[in-house]
Amino acid sequence: MSPKVTVLMGTYNRAHMLEATLKSIQQQIFTDWELIITDDGSKDNTVSVVEKLKEGESRITFLRSEVNQGISKNYNMGFAVARGEYIAMIDDDDPWLDPEKLGKQIQFLDSHKDFVGCGGGVVVIDEHGKEKYRYLKPETDAEIRKYMLYSNPMANSTTLFRLEAAKKVDLYDSSIRYAGDRDFWLKMGLVGKLYNFPEYFSYYTMTGNNTSIAKIKPHLKTALIVMKRYKYDYPNYYSALLMNELQYAYAFLPEGFRRMIHQSMARLKRAVVK
Repeated sequence: MSPKVTVLMGTYNRAHMLEATLKSIQQQIFTDWELIITDDGSKDNTVSVVEKLKEGESRITFLRSEVNQGISKNYNMGFAVARGEYIAMIDDDDPWLDPEKLGKQIQFLDSHKDFVGCGGGVVVIDEHGKEKYRYLKPETDAEIRKYMLYSNPMANSTTLFRLEAAKKVDLYDSSIRYAGDRDFWLKMGLVGKLYNFPEYFSYYTMTGNNTSIAKIKPHLKTALIVMKRYKYDYPNYYSALLMNELQYAYAFLPEGFRRMIHQSMARLKRAVVK
């Protein structure tokens, strides 16, 4: 019998964080789930760590690419074997913090058939688990669409969505290596409504190794290209274009200076465009 929810975790060189993230899934009150871990060619001891975790958790399926393909192809590898009606995303370093997360989201989507996905708020922490700040995403579908072109209004590790709808939009765009989740939610918004709970559902671990920091130029360049695809689908295109152009210009500042002001810039962005 297929589970109600497939939890999809993409991972790359974060073996030391997998156990804590798994525990946050196991602490969910809702238990009818499977976990698919897709390894994008990790060079650390991810394989041995996952094999150890599987000994104590029969609901884990482990898939591995021998080469690093990028997050879009890595996620699509997991989608190909997912059996759940719903997909819950979780990043390998961003565990859930609310044990009722899945239950709340499933109840919402079960009773709102015109909605294709939902998410929630995020608590940003450092590598030691100390809170830096927290933020909520736009709540209603109308508010989400207002900010859709500015930045991704759905925080990846908080999201739950219908697998049927994801297949309808052809899953993640495997032609892009970065900003795949942003493109995915822009597509999902074209086939149904979206919602964000005004509650905190996951952590976001901010370190210098986050893709959005370590690979900032290609990440922001792709994000700019992606938002232009949906020029006629969402409002506020020109102001959003200016914001994305400024963000891309920011990527060309000296790395040391960027790292020094990154947290302040992230907070400012959240205050302005969610």
